[in-house]
Order: sequence, then structure tokens, then C-alpha cells
Amino acid sequence: MCGIAGILSSQVGKSDAVRAMVSRLIHRGPDADGHWEKGHYAAGMRRLSINDVEGGGQPLFDASNRIVLFYNGEIYNSPQLRQALVAEGYSFRTHSDGEVICHLYRKFGRNFLSRLDGMFAIALWDDDEQTLILARDFPGEKPLYYARLPDGGLAFASEIPALMSSGKVPRELDQQSIWHFPTFLWIPEPATIYRHVRALLPGECLVARADGRVESRSFVAQLQRQPATTPGVGNEAAKAVKRVVTEAVKSRLLADVPVGAFLSGGLDSSIVCAIARRELPKLNTFCIGFEEISDPYHGYSDESHHAASYAAHLGTEHTTLRVDAEKFRMLLPQLLKSAGQPYAVSSGLGVLAVAREARDRGIKVLLSGDGADEAFGGYSWYAELPRMHCAAPQSKSLARLLDGGDGWEEKIARMASYSPIERAWACHYYASEVEKASMFGEAIRKRETSLLYFDGTAFNEPIDYLRHDRAFYFPNEMLSKIDRMTMAYSVEGRAPFAAFSVQSLANQLAWGDLVRGNQLKWALREAFRDELPPELLDRKKHGFNVPIDHWIKNDWRDLFEDTFMPNSCLVRSGILNRNARQSAQALIADPRRISGHIIFSLIMLSLWMQEYEDGSHC
Repeated sequence: MCGIAGILSSQVGKSDAVRAMVSRLIHRGPDADGHWEKGHYAAGMRRLSINDVEGGGQPLFDASNRIVLFYNGEIYNSPQLRQALVAEGYSFRTHSDGEVICHLYRKFGRNFLSRLDGMFAIALWDDDEQTLILARDFPGEKPLYYARLPDGGLAFASEIPALMSSGKVPRELDQQSIWHFPTFLWIPEPATIYRHVRALLPGECLVARADGRVESRSFVAQLQRQPATTPGVGNEAAKAVKRVVTEAVKSRLLADVPVGAFLSGGLDSSIVCAIARRELPKLNTFCIGFEEISDPYHGYSDESHHAASYAAHLGTEHTTLRVDAEKFRMLLPQLLKSAGQPYAVSSGLGVLAVAREARDRGIKVLLSGDGADEAFGGYSWYAELPRMHCAAPQSKSLARLLDGGDGWEEKIARMASYSPIERAWACHYYASEVEKASMFGEAIRKRETSLLYFDGTAFNEPIDYLRHDRAFYFPNEMLSKIDRMTMAYSVEGRAPFAAFSVQSLANQLAWGDLVRGNQLKWALREAFRDELPPELLDRKKHGFNVPIDHWIKNDWRDLFEDTFMPNSCLVRSGILNRNARQSAQALIADPRRISGHIIFSLIMLSLWMQEYEDGSHC
């Protein structure tokens, strides 16, 4: 595990620029660094030692030293790959899981990517062909950003601030990204907050040559052609789920350092912890406990007592971190620093708090239950999709499905007039186009609609909404959160439910194996029914919900005032118009609206502009 950065360019000064970028990644790799330079290419890394602690430094090479690899991540099937390669005569210099990548490239060329089970961001230099290959894992667990340079070259890094520290990339903001931000609370990839910086997409491979040519392709299709587990239906599907999920968790225990886990007390993290506990002699588990504040989505926010009870059942060394508005407020600057750009997923604060505690206890790896909801049908509104999808038009108002105190009949009636694309937005996301237009300045309002991110899905049946969540919501929100927030404190977050085998199986399951009536995640629950306590299996999904609406109206009210006052950074820069405060206040006061995260996104945008752009755009 590490942070990587590099430059392919004919310009002088590459070495100094790369060292500047690498120095910004020390939190991703506090244990060691490595550099390599020849001709047009220079690259480096910071290492977090997890496997082959003593001998797994980078760069890694093939036998001829013509293949030079820097990579960030873990290759979970590396023991099997190594064994097969050794049998064919390949020799290894280290015990690093990443060394298999060099030999696989020699054997299969660019098709090597489909043979990797893991999370990774790869920078592989082929000195024979003078070619740089950048690649990102299929689910999108590990980030990789890049920018085209004026001389036709290319710079890349694991994080945006590292890339910008090269001094070679213009800091021009992307106004389209600012428009999207309050809708999603993050900026959808491949865009970033900077116009000239792009994110490599999940499963994307970028090939750059020393002469300036760049081409891109996806290797996801290669993965999808591989033989997959046949799920069957009913109990057969549940058996397949149990087998694949168990294998995914066990493979993600690959580590020469202590492993811990998030344990919320819900189904997903409990399954991960149960499997891990069987395999490990010791397991540290962590949970967040809130003060008793009711959140608008699921009632009371605190579920720590459920987690503590199950931890005692498993026999883990459990830690409950008690937090409140003040403690989480202190983490807001770190939330932005870790994301590297505007970011307002409040649950990231909890991940930060746990990662910091894990680091202090010497834990370098944290397992997470993220991804089970998208894979197996876990969000509460999934149960209403069949009725919502078939509802007849009755209303013209546009408001989020989960808002207010209305029952499902009223919500479905409101949703009836929506297009399938609008329904997909309303179920999961935040600010509408109209609401943003009431607050943003004229230059920002002239952007394309955020609903364009739903255009590629037909939404012909309920299961299409889940497939869109797996492809869009899961990598952009859940996986980015677990990576950025754990790595902020030099901890590696691992999500077994992101494994290709799990995602592939989930994509084959029928609707009735995902949702049966009001029973969410049916196949996953049945798969582990014999291993988990009945009270855990039958408990309704709660989710990790930070009481943002309550805090903005009370403890964090000054943040609201600072963001929307007439001389605020966002108003002075023209990002917000001068009537934005009235529009924001109306949203907060509307009893039918849960608008805290919309307001929170603009608060975080303001803080980011002041702190990380030095107010230069204000």
C-alpha cells in the first residue's frame, strides 16, 4: 500500500516535481519511499508496509529490469498467481504481492489486468516500448488522478493535492463540478474540482507514450468474460452468496500486520467481522457512538450498543468512540484535506475518527462492510421500487423521496410524475436543479444538468436502479470515502463486498433474491442465518447517519451564517448569489424537506475555497 506519483515529459525539472508530489503523500506511506528516473519518465512513491514489511519496497522490476512498477494497493490472489508463475520459470526477488504484476505483464501484455483480484492503482513503465500504463481497479477502490501537460506530457498522482504540488497543472476551477457538488455531496468522476485534472475511472487503463500519444480503454469487459459463479435461485442463490462473500473476506485478510474492522452492529459489518474473527487469532473492532439525537432519516443516530453486544458475542477487542457536534466539527478540516477537493459526505467524519483510533492502536488494516447494500439490495427505498416504478402520475412537485414525515403512499404519489431518471435522483441524492439555481451565481447556473449522470441507464425495471447504484454511487461515494478517510491516518481500508466475485454474483441475482416484499438483502441474510443472532438478522437497516440537520440548526449555526453572509467567500466570488441566504434559510425551515446535507455541502465548499485555495478565487 502506498501513494504514487510521476511525470512523463520531455521537460526538465521532472525529478524535483516528482519529489514534491511524493512528499505530499507521506500519510499514504509513512514507512518508506522510493524513486526512479530515466529519460522522459520519473516516478516515486511513499510506502505503508503491510505485506513483505522488510523487503517490499518499490519500484518493483521484472527479471530484465525493463519493466518498472509503482503501485498502490493489494493483490489478494497474488499467492496463487505467484505459484503459477514460479511453475513456469519466473523468478521473484521479493515477497511483495505487487511483484506478480511485472511478470504478468511480461506474459500477457496489457491483458494482465483482468487476472488481478485486488484493489490497485498501477503505474507501469515499459522501457522497451517507452510506454507508461496507468490502470485502476475494477470497482474503483484506489484512486489515480492525471493531467495532460502543455508539452504533451502527462503527470499523475494518487491524490489531487499531490498532483497540484508539481507546479505544472493550472489551478483553474471547474464550474461544472461546482454545479454538481450539492446534488451528490461529491464530484462525480472523471471530473474533479480542477478543470485540467481528471480521475482515472474504475477499470480504466490509460496508455501514454513518450511521443505524447495517449489512449484509453476499459478492461472491465475482460473481467466480465471470465467464468462466474452461477447463483441459481432461492436457497441455491443464498449458498452461492455465502461461499463467495466468505472467500472475499478471507482473501482480504492478507497482511503481515494487525487487522481491525468497522463494526456498526448492522448486518454487513457483522458478517465481515464474523468471518474475520474465525480466521484471525485477534480482531480489533471499532464503532462510533453519538449523543442521543434523533436524525430525520431513521430516528436515533446511536447504534453503538448493538455493536458492543455483538463484539462481546464474537470476542473481539472492541472500542466505542463517543462523538458529538464539537468533536466532529474539529474533524471538518481533515475531511476536506483527506478528500483533496470539496467533499460533504458526513459519514466520512466517522471513518476518520475510527481510522485515527486504529492508527493509535497500531492497526494498519481496517475491514469494512461497504458495498453490501448496493450489491444485495439493502437501502430502505429498494423495497418500494416496484410500486414507485409503476406509480401513475398524480403530482408535479419535485422533492426528495426520503424527505419529511410523509408515509410511503404520499412519497410515491409525489414521485409519480417523475421520469425514471428523476426517480433515481430523488431516491439517493440531494439538491435539485431548481434549488441550486436559487442559490448559485449566474456563471455557475449556466451548467449542464446533474441528471445527465443517469442518462446511460434505461431504468426499465426496479433492478436497474440497483445496477446504477453499483456503477455510480458505490465507487463515487462509498469506496472513495473508505480509501481517503482511512489513508488520512495511514490505515488501509478494505471492502470485501467490492470484490469482483461478489459484484459479479450480485449482478446475476434475480430481484426476488435481493428484495422479497419488505425484506431487504434476502439472499445475504439467508446466507448467514445460521451464523448470526436472530436479533441482528431481523433488525431494520439504520445506516451511519450523522445528525447534520440538527447540528446546522444548533451547534453549527455559525458555519451557516459564515457561508451565506453577504461578504462570504462564496458570495464575493460569485459562486453564490446575494439571495442565496434566503433560499438556504427557506430550505432549512421547510418541514417537508431534509436539507441539512445540501447546506453542509456549501459550507464545505466555502471552507475548502478558503483553506485549500487560500481564498484566491474569492
